[in-house]
Amino acid sequence: MQAIGTWKNGYETLLEDAHAHSVVVDLPIDEGGRSIGPSALELCALSLAGCITTIFAVVARKRHLAFQGMTVALEAERPPGARTITRVRGTLRVRTRAEPTEVETVLRLTLKSCPVGVLFEQAHIPVEITPIVMPVSGPF
Repeated sequence: MQAIGTWKNGYETLLEDAHAHSVVVDLPIDEGGRSIGPSALELCALSLAGCITTIFAVVARKRHLAFQGMTVALEAERPPGARTITRVRGTLRVRTRAEPTEVETVLRLTLKSCPVGVLFEQAHIPVEITPIVMPVSGPF
């Protein structure tokens, strides 16, 4: 894995990987930035959301849990004066015909194996995700 950060201006940095993907990080306006991209800390929360949806799809496929759609919504808490995120709470909405207990199992296995989630765990930042099963109507 490769990560290259190139400072551009003010608090703006261009981040690139070895696969020609890039994203710009910046600070919010109220912190002196121009807010032309997420902050690096927001990118951590975004990475967690992306990891959860990706690993959920992997685990669901292995367990033969079919779903039509999925959305994870996270709220990363950073209290005033805290140096970093102290807790993450959120919901995972899954459109499926599967039983809620099976969705809960897939989510539990997801959170155990999501590499970004493991980083949060090792940093002692609790991540609490509530699964919400959305019914599917019509053909799947």
